[in-house]
Amino acid sequence: MRTEVREKLKDKQRIVIKIGSSSLTHTYTGDLNLMKIEKLVRVISDLKGEGKSVVLVSSGAIAVGRQALGHHTRPVTISEKQAFAAVGQARLMMVYQKLFAEYNQVAAQVLLTKDTMINESSRYNAQNTFNELLKLGAIPIVNENDTVSTSEIPYVDNFGDNDRLSAIVAALIGADLLILLSDIDGLYSDDPRQNPKARFISQVDEITPELMEMGKATSGSDVGTGGMAAKLAAARIATDSGSDMVIANGDDVEVVSQIMTGDSKGTLFLAHPNFDFDLMHYINNEY
Repeated sequence: MRTEVREKLKDKQRIVIKIGSSSLTHTYTGDLNLMKIEKLVRVISDLKGEGKSVVLVSSGAIAVGRQALGHHTRPVTISEKQAFAAVGQARLMMVYQKLFAEYNQVAAQVLLTKDTMINESSRYNAQNTFNELLKLGAIPIVNENDTVSTSEIPYVDNFGDNDRLSAIVAALIGADLLILLSDIDGLYSDDPRQNPKARFISQVDEITPELMEMGKATSGSDVGTGGMAAKLAAARIATDSGSDMVIANGDDVEVVSQIMTGDSKGTLFLAHPNFDFDLMHYINNEY
């Protein structure tokens, strides 16, 4: 089913796509799902072929690192996470670089920390770097720099998760669409894994306090960090900055193409630009 609002997504030109760890890895082994990543690379390359600018925010560094080092359980300590990220980020980028090259595309790595965004000079430099990369036709691949961020202290030394990070990137570069690929079809009135009567919400015109309360700070996988609460916080940042946002199931990454052709996939959060929008306010405050 298509609506007039969904049809307008065809015209979006600057797009940020976020994919989580659970969507990049095999459920039972935790190994990278290379077929899915290749499909994602192909979808993004097709968008580039249409003349659109695309930024990919990709989780997975810690998951890839722990797999490479033979650890099959989720890391607990900060030092473990940082060590796994150091190994995994290099491997993850190697995969992206190789696959994008197959489609004649150039991938660029951008690692961010909260300190980068807080400091006005470094934030301005990061914005200029993104703009120049997009101008040159490259595809920035973004992740938080987990090697130096303290991931167990949300909102203090880091962004907390890549849902918020992707929304911050979308606001920073003036994106007009943010797509969050998750392990759930979109926003429900309750957790559908626990409540079979949960109602699916296909479109959100306004993010109310009641809606924010619906978020659950849980994740359905042992490799991801962002639950629905994080996605709603991301939606608040993105829509206030002037970007539409869609939460969709990343089980089949072709959903990105379906969203971009106007199909009613996932939950669409409509932009409502806030003229008092201050990115620093969102970075420094927990939602």
